[in-house]
Amino acid sequence: MAKLSLRAVQKLTCKKRDAWWTVILVDPVATRVLIRIARFGFITPNGVTWSALFVGLGSAGFFLRGDAQSLIIGAALYHVSFILDCIDGKLARLKGNGTVFGGWLDYVFDRIRVLFCALALMGGQYLRTESAWYLIAALVVVFLDMLRYVDALQIYKMRMSMRTKIEKVKEAARLEAEQAQAAAPQEPKVVFMEDLLRENPGVEADILKQQAAGVVDLHAQFRDRFPWYTRLRQALLRSRVRPHLISGIEFQMFIFIVGPLIGQILWTTAVSAILLGLFELVIMYKFWLSTRDFTRVMEELAPAATPGGTVANHLRAGRHRRAADLDQAAAPDRGVGAIPVEQRFPAPEPYEDPGFQPYPEPQFDAGYHYGSPSDTISAGPSAPFIHPPRPHADVNWAEAEGPLR
Repeated sequence: MAKLSLRAVQKLTCKKRDAWWTVILVDPVATRVLIRIARFGFITPNGVTWSALFVGLGSAGFFLRGDAQSLIIGAALYHVSFILDCIDGKLARLKGNGTVFGGWLDYVFDRIRVLFCALALMGGQYLRTESAWYLIAALVVVFLDMLRYVDALQIYKMRMSMRTKIEKVKEAARLEAEQAQAAAPQEPKVVFMEDLLRENPGVEADILKQQAAGVVDLHAQFRDRFPWYTRLRQALLRSRVRPHLISGIEFQMFIFIVGPLIGQILWTTAVSAILLGLFELVIMYKFWLSTRDFTRVMEELAPAATPGGTVANHLRAGRHRRAADLDQAAAPDRGVGAIPVEQRFPAPEPYEDPGFQPYPEPQFDAGYHYGSPSDTISAGPSAPFIHPPRPHADVNWAEAEGPLR
């Protein structure tokens, strides 16, 4: 196999933005190790992920012993485990053999490694000192690590939901214009400012907004309130460092590497926890401002929509009876409530969440008589009666559903 170019491998496998600990202390080592192991076909990304887990568990074993020498060895092993954890993703990008299962495996093993190392590190110190503060520190580490990654996934999920809703409104407007054969120019494709900034890290947002049409900015309020953030972000991105300086990676590294090396585990854990908590509050605040930008964009795209916080008129008391009376007067031969109940009581809009999978709705009710046996359908002499669904017009819903409970 021909020798790989270090610069080419770095450009292909290293992320455009990453944690400063990874950029400075991991990537230079990980890419060089990657070049050496990439020539062996039996080394797979999932195999490297398993190796990272086993080395991490070995680190936890030394942490549990608790003496100074074991803490140093445990910190070194934890750093090696993290390097391997970065190599598996780089190897998958280099060879193009990454899998969805591999991504899940990497995430789950990271959480397992943090859990075992936190319990071992703090438990080992508790056995040596009998100080309950180490038990509290273990709970804090596990909780903050869980909070950091759960919050990140949920915010990402909500951002994707907001983007999907905006794209649907824009697409509906485009289809409406096509049906009406409007003479206005066609709506440009939705472009999000965060995507433009990710692809053009050195360009300011105002310039990108002028150059591209149809730009949707969901971080406008945050940049207006903190104009210095854009300059800091651009300065950091020149070195591939992301602005979130205290992320879950730095939190882990300080607790499991810096703390054991300097012999100040409790103080290092306390400072790291405070910094991570402050940065998480900033992220939540930024997300809140982003939701306000989303509301503003939706009002601009669909100004005729019903404002939030109001109740539809057809749901008010007596409206359903008046609607039934009007329907009876218009079509007396069709009976009371000829308008189907599904039209008079429309269901709310579905929750537009790409990851949401609702429970399947039943297609019919079995074993419950809405009317006489002549209204039922029998599949055979031993089969239960199957009743086709029918609208319940002007009946007490609690009484109708009571026997089902």
